[in-house]
Amino acid sequence: MDRRSMMRLTSAATITGGLAAGAAGTAHATRRADRQFTLHGRRTGANIPDVLTVGVPYFVRYDLTDTEGRAVGTENAHCMPVTVGPDGSFVMATLVLALADGMITASTAFQRPLPAVTELPLDSRRWTHEFAVTGGTGSYSGAEGSVTIEHLTRDEDTLTVTLTDGTE
Repeated sequence: MDRRSMMRLTSAATITGGLAAGAAGTAHATRRADRQFTLHGRRTGANIPDVLTVGVPYFVRYDLTDTEGRAVGTENAHCMPVTVGPDGSFVMATLVLALADGMITASTAFQRPLPAVTELPLDSRRWTHEFAVTGGTGSYSGAEGSVTIEHLTRDEDTLTVTLTDGTE
């Protein structure tokens, strides 16, 4: 066999081997299953002003329990109104769920009703918004998905955490 034929044969074997190894490597990647869980929050701190002002941040903090009422961590959000109008404000927010097995971080931008209708001790208006999961630590390392928060009353909320498929 001449040198040129040997090079072609070696190149073909290398390419075929690489394709087989690549396919095998993909076949070995594990899939994380979608996970969804619900948490309930009880407000333990906040500094929401009566009148929202552009550029003036506020925070909220909730103690979290699972659906069986066991304490599981905290919900902490830092919010910044970027526009304010007669119907509410447009807010950018970051969220950290600090749980026993790790943290989930998320962010959003949403239309927030006026505090005058959401911060009443009784009969406050219910409202919902969604965060995009931006990452996590511990059991939630590399997390992707969403967190939907439904504000049931001024001091109570329900979080639906949906973590989507990904490869590990």
